[in-house]
Amino acid sequence: MNYVAFDLGGSGGKIVLGTYENHRLSIRTLHQFGHGPVSLSGGLYWNILEIYRELVHGLRIAVNITGDNIRSLGIDSFCNDYAFVSPAGELLSQVHCYRDDRTIKHAGEIYGIMSPSELYRVNGNQNASFNTLMQLASMYFEKQTYYYQEGNKLLFIPDLLIYFLSGRQQTEYTLASVSQLYDYDLKTWSPVILDRYQIPSHIFADISYPGTMIGKTTEEFNAQLNTKGFQIAAVCEHDTASAFLAAQAGQDHAMISCGTWALIGTETELPIINEYGFQYNIANEGSYHGHHRILRNVMGTWIIQQIRAYYRERGTDYSYSQLEEMAALASPFQYVIDVDEEGFFSPENMPEKIRNNCRKRYGDVHLSVGEMVRCVYESLACKYRWNLKLLEKHTGKTFTGIHIVGGGAQSKLMCQFTANACGLPVYAGPAEATAIGNIMMQLMADGQIRSVEEGRALVKEAFPCREYQPQDPALWKDYYDGFLSIQITTQ
Repeated sequence: MNYVAFDLGGSGGKIVLGTYENHRLSIRTLHQFGHGPVSLSGGLYWNILEIYRELVHGLRIAVNITGDNIRSLGIDSFCNDYAFVSPAGELLSQVHCYRDDRTIKHAGEIYGIMSPSELYRVNGNQNASFNTLMQLASMYFEKQTYYYQEGNKLLFIPDLLIYFLSGRQQTEYTLASVSQLYDYDLKTWSPVILDRYQIPSHIFADISYPGTMIGKTTEEFNAQLNTKGFQIAAVCEHDTASAFLAAQAGQDHAMISCGTWALIGTETELPIINEYGFQYNIANEGSYHGHHRILRNVMGTWIIQQIRAYYRERGTDYSYSQLEEMAALASPFQYVIDVDEEGFFSPENMPEKIRNNCRKRYGDVHLSVGEMVRCVYESLACKYRWNLKLLEKHTGKTFTGIHIVGGGAQSKLMCQFTANACGLPVYAGPAEATAIGNIMMQLMADGQIRSVEEGRALVKEAFPCREYQPQDPALWKDYYDGFLSIQITTQ
C-alpha cells in the first residue's frame, strides 16, 4: 500500500513515498526542490503557485511510479502563514512569509489591545512576531480588512494546497492550535481574541483532526494527472507535530525537531498554562490526541543555512558536510553567542552579524568560516541545555535522554555537541521524521494501525537511531558557564 507525504519546509519541499507491506514501513524521496521567501515592494512572500506546481510535479511522479496505486496523500508545512480564497475559489491574497517585518512594526499597537500575558492565559501559545494573530492584526492596522468579506476563507498553507487539490476547505487542528487564536478549553477559536481584534469568525473553515480522511482529489485534477484519484488525509499538518510523532521517545525523554528551526520539547497529556510558562514563553502546541507538545523555539540550523547562502551568493558553494568538516578542525570553545538574538532572525549578511556579535564580547576578532560554524554549533548545544532545564521545571520531568529528529539529526557534530552540553545520551534520527510522522497519521486514517505507539514501533524497526554519549563533561561545563554569563534571549 502506497502513501504519499508532501513535506514543505522553510527552504525546500519534498514528495516522499511511503510503502506499508507485511507490517513494515519503508520510504523513498521521489522529488525535492528548493524555495525561499521572495522580497517584493517592502514585503516578504512565499511563491505559493510555484510550490503548488512542484507539488503537482511530485504527485505526477508518484502516480507513475506506483502505477496509479496511491491510497492517500498528507501535507505538512511550517505554521501560521495563510492566504484568503473567495467563495468562487479564487486566490485573493499572496502568502506573506512569517519573517515579514510588518508584525514587528505594529507590535506595540497589537499588544496595546491585549497584552502578551492576557494572550498567553487564553491559549498558552508562545508570544512571537510570526504568529497568525500578529499577522491578522497587522492587516487591521494596514487597512486590509477587506479580505474579511463574508464568504472569504483563510486557509493555512497545507489547507490551501489541499483545497487546490480537493476543493475541500478545512483547518487542521495542529495548525489552529499554534495560531494564537485557539482556545484549548473551548476547543475552538477564542471568542475573546476574535472580538478584541475585530476578526470575524466566518473567515475560518471548520476544524479537522489528524488521523481522519478529508476527501478525494477533484475530477479536474485527476484528468490533469491521468489518475483515478486518491484520498487526502488530515495529518498533523504542522510539520513539528508530525516530526515529534516519529521520535522514538519515552515519557522521560526530550525531543528536538531540528531543521530551519529547532523545536525543543516533550509530550504531555494536556496543556500547561501558568505564569512560569508565560515568563519563559513556553509554547503549548496541539498534536494527535494524548500527545500534546510543550516546547520552546530555538533558531536551529537557520544560521548555518544563511552562512552557506552568503558564501554561495559570492561564488563559493560550501556543502553542509564541508562546513561541518571545517568546524570540526577549528579550535573549540573560542566564542559563544546566543543564537536567538533578534539580529539573527533576518537573512541578510549572516557572517558579518556573527562577527559583529563576537567583537562586542571578544574585541577585534576575525572568525574563519570554520570558527564561525563551530561557534554556532557549540552555542546551539548550550541553548538546547538551557531550554531543557526550563522544560524540566515547567513539566516536573527529569529527562534521561534526548531524541533529535529532522535534518539536524544528520549533523554528527551538532548531535555530539548536544550530548556533551546536556550531559545526556542523544538518539539521532530519523532525518525524514516529518514525512514519516505524516505517513503514520495516514496509516491511522486508513485503519492500518491503531495508535501512535504502534506507529512508533514501526519507525523504530525501520529507522534505527544513531546514539551519542556525552564526552568531556568538565570542558563543556566551563563553556556552558561562559554561555550563562551572556544576556540570554528568553522570548
